[in-house]
Amino acid sequence: MEKIKKLFRKISKKDREAIVKVVEKLIGGDRQGLNVKKIEDTDFLRARQGRYRIIFHYEEGAPVIDSIKARNEKTYNI
Repeated sequence: MEKIKKLFRKISKKDREAIVKVVEKLIGGDRQGLNVKKIEDTDFLRARQGRYRIIFHYEEGAPVIDSIKARNEKTYNI
C-alpha cells in the first residue's frame, strides 16, 4: 500500500480522481465499462485507466488492489 500512496502523491489530481473512480466501481461490483481483463497465467486481473493499470484479485468475493502502476514493460511482473 505504501507504493500506491507514493504514486498518488506524484500524479496529477485529475489522474488520481480517475483512478479512485475506477477503484470505487470495482469495490461496488460494477465492472461495466472498465475494460477488465485477466492477466495470463495468474489469478490477477487488470483494469485500465489512461496510462495507469490497476492490478487486483478477488478474495471472498471482494476485490483486493495489489498495485497501481503507470504502464511500462514491467507493469505485469508481479
